[in-house]
Amino acid sequence: MQAAPKTDTDTAPSGPAETRAVRWALVGLSLSVLLSSLGTSSANVALPTLAQVFSASFQQVQWIVLAYLLAITTLVVGVGRLGDVAGRRRLLVAGIALFTAASVLCGLAPTLWMLIGARAVQGLGAAVMMSLTMAFVGETVPRERSGSAMGLLGTMSAVGTALGPSLGGLLISEVGWRAIFFINLPLGLLAFGLCRRYLPDVPRTAPGAAGRFDVTGTVLLALTLAAYALAMTLGRGSLGVLNLGLLLAAAMGLVLLLRVEVRAATPLLRLAMFREPVLRAGLATGVLVTTVMMATLVVGPFYLSRALGLDAAVVGLVMAAGPLIAAVVGLPGGQSVDRHGAQRITVGGLMGMVVGCAALSRVPVSLGIPGYVIPLVILTAGYALFQVANNTAVMAGVAADQRGLVSGMIGLSRNLGLVTGAAVLGAVFAAAAGAADIHAASPDAVAHGMRVTFGVAALLILLAAGIAVGVGHARRGA
Repeated sequence: MQAAPKTDTDTAPSGPAETRAVRWALVGLSLSVLLSSLGTSSANVALPTLAQVFSASFQQVQWIVLAYLLAITTLVVGVGRLGDVAGRRRLLVAGIALFTAASVLCGLAPTLWMLIGARAVQGLGAAVMMSLTMAFVGETVPRERSGSAMGLLGTMSAVGTALGPSLGGLLISEVGWRAIFFINLPLGLLAFGLCRRYLPDVPRTAPGAAGRFDVTGTVLLALTLAAYALAMTLGRGSLGVLNLGLLLAAAMGLVLLLRVEVRAATPLLRLAMFREPVLRAGLATGVLVTTVMMATLVVGPFYLSRALGLDAAVVGLVMAAGPLIAAVVGLPGGQSVDRHGAQRITVGGLMGMVVGCAALSRVPVSLGIPGYVIPLVILTAGYALFQVANNTAVMAGVAADQRGLVSGMIGLSRNLGLVTGAAVLGAVFAAAAGAADIHAASPDAVAHGMRVTFGVAALLILLAAGIAVGVGHARRGA
């Protein structure tokens, strides 16, 4: 991968005014990450209420979440590249404005399908924010502090995930469901103002012919990703005729995309990029790790409610422990990356995840809540360390004209892991529990299913650790 050219941010700010501008710029970026995370987590808790309000089935209201996630998954890479071509600050500010306006439309929606449409638009705005926030770290903070900045963004993502269910539940009970969307208005306006005022106005990094936007490649990638995401989410990831057809369409789309990109004068995806071991390993391990983390969201609630017999309120509190730990670990983890290097923290985080998964694969029901929470804390702390170190390592060597694209690819690897984890590890859990309908499974069967699922998860993390260690050896031998 081509080394990034030096910019003004490769050295420490020269005075108080510059330092203050950097701080406010990071606040604006942090709010952007917080808003995109809240967009997912706060809507989930509203689904039962929205099913009643609109007299709709649960399968119908699920599209309130799916429309948002599909928009992010299909567009995050394309909008990242568009930021490189058209100017990142301009596009990020437009994305924040679009997200905020779509949030208001969601709150005003008179019908379910208008709400779903507004959520898709909101997802487009979130895709812009997710793809460009990390790209701005290279232009905003000195390189020696990039780990701390990545840790801050990771912390805000975890805060949004943890805050969403509790804040959403409070707003729904006290104000009404529309408030979970209207709350984005003041936060969005603040993020818009800070990013517009304090982010550096970096000129187009790919002028002329090299800066042309690959429309054909972008459309093909979006359609391919949409087919894959739908195959993994419709029917809860079952391999029905529709799912198999969508997977076939995704495979054909990938083949066609590769053929188009090889021949394109200015391709969206420069295939030579994937020869860079740090990028290739970072994306692969990112998919594996988020696949495993999705198991905590898919399997955890069933284990806590069915095997341990906890009510919904207690389940919610226990589930919040993971994101809260990620929020606590994120910033110190970023500082550790700056001090000790990304490679060491990446492997250390993965080893922590292996320990957490292995403990969950052996925990007896008799240990109750502590038996689940303690391994969950270890698992999530390891994930937080991995995330900040991996993101820092991948972005460190990226050329300035590719930062938006690679940042979008990191976001894509995360989303692909989430949709794959929900389908694949969800299927492992159901099979191990021995029940077509997991709600009808016995407590012992659910506990067994949980242990088997995290046993598989431990193997996936060991694979990720092997990839990370291999890259480290290759770099030291180069």
